[in-house]
Amino acid sequence: MNGDRNNFEQLFDIDASKIPKPNISPKLIRTVIIAILLLTLGRGTFYQVQTEEVGVVLRFGKFIKITEPGLRMKIPFSDTVQRVPVTRQLTQQFGFRTTGTGARTNISTEMFQDEALMLTGDLNVAVVDWIVQYRVADPYQYLFKVRGIGPGTDDETFRDMNEAVMREVVGDRTVTEVLTVGRQDIEVTVKERLQALCDQYETGIAVDLIVLQDVNPPDAVKPSWDEVNQAQQQRDRMINEAQTRYNQVIPRAGGEAQQTILQAEGYSLDRTNRAEGDSSRFISIYEQYRRAPDVTRQRLYLETMQSVLPKLGTKLFIDEDAQGVLPLLPLDTLRQFIPNGGGQENNR
Repeated sequence: MNGDRNNFEQLFDIDASKIPKPNISPKLIRTVIIAILLLTLGRGTFYQVQTEEVGVVLRFGKFIKITEPGLRMKIPFSDTVQRVPVTRQLTQQFGFRTTGTGARTNISTEMFQDEALMLTGDLNVAVVDWIVQYRVADPYQYLFKVRGIGPGTDDETFRDMNEAVMREVVGDRTVTEVLTVGRQDIEVTVKERLQALCDQYETGIAVDLIVLQDVNPPDAVKPSWDEVNQAQQQRDRMINEAQTRYNQVIPRAGGEAQQTILQAEGYSLDRTNRAEGDSSRFISIYEQYRRAPDVTRQRLYLETMQSVLPKLGTKLFIDEDAQGVLPLLPLDTLRQFIPNGGGQENNR
């Protein structure tokens, strides 16, 4: 060993006596040790909770308290802190997975068909892809009440609950309702039942939204389904056209019938009012006649002549008792009132 050392010194021409020895004082060593201890105690005493999180403090594995965001203190070596995001919206995808972020998001469905294949109430098969968005409402229940829910578990139990509720709701409906008109009702029903199940199991989860991402028939029957769907659309179109024609003809006929009825009612009311007026006028004349028969008879005669004579044309009236006097008739004046240039005689 000493020979190797001498060979080393000879090789590099080093004099061991001339190598300077480090001059480290015991005070400096103590200062460094104290600084390391203080740093260790500081890191074990203070911890930071972000704005979207709360801190769950455990002492020897037992729950102690929940701390709000900010710089907090704990007992070192005995207290541990688990941070739980309570304001962040978490998402679970069923039947597909998205990979990548930003403008180049890819969707993969090949390996997740078992999650999406479901049996409907009329014994048909539908492929249902959906998304659930949820939050942590109770950090204590989220961490300690249910196994398979919490950080590091990918919320596997919550995924199983989602799949069970969705299959139950889809199984209560026909394939037409699932694929077309009943999607919104399915989303609302699944959200309500899933939230009730989470509350029953004390998972500490609040369900915010259920979205049916894509609902299709299986690829093997998709062409037949498309043909059926086209036939249904054509049927609906023909029904709408017939309804439109009905709305054009029936209201018009009803309006015309109502107009005819109103005209008949108006004519009836007019005839009734005229008859009542004539009856009242006759009664009034009769009352006047009873009081003064001669005067009333004379007045009626004059009024009748006044209305009748203008309709008779030109007439000449000669007194029957006129004697000794030759009446002079203005023949030139009367000729223009005689039809056919005087071919007819005047009435006397």
